[in-house]
Amino acid sequence: MLKRFVLAFAILGLAVASAESYRVTLSQPTKVEGKQLKAGDYRLNVENSKLTIVNGKQSVEVPVKVQTGETKFESTSVRYAGTGDKLSIREIRIGGTKTTLLLDEQAGL
Repeated sequence: MLKRFVLAFAILGLAVASAESYRVTLSQPTKVEGKQLKAGDYRLNVENSKLTIVNGKQSVEVPVKVQTGETKFESTSVRYAGTGDKLSIREIRIGGTKTTLLLDEQAGL
């Protein structure tokens, strides 16, 4: 019984460890996957090729490509595409890491 518990705990730990979590502040309202996100603080969960953007009970899943650069970013930055109320996120550079999250071309529109 104890061996099963330890094994289950180890598997759960590996599953949690494989997902990466970051924080980002959106400076302006943005559409992602047809959902309007208000300006504010969000949690980003990256697992495989999927990005989940979470704020309270609201969450949006979007395909993402994760790139690793050669130098660390000093701060987190968000690059937008579009104008006015048709802004969408194209890229998120994670501060303190070499990680860039590239959102799918059609994800925000």
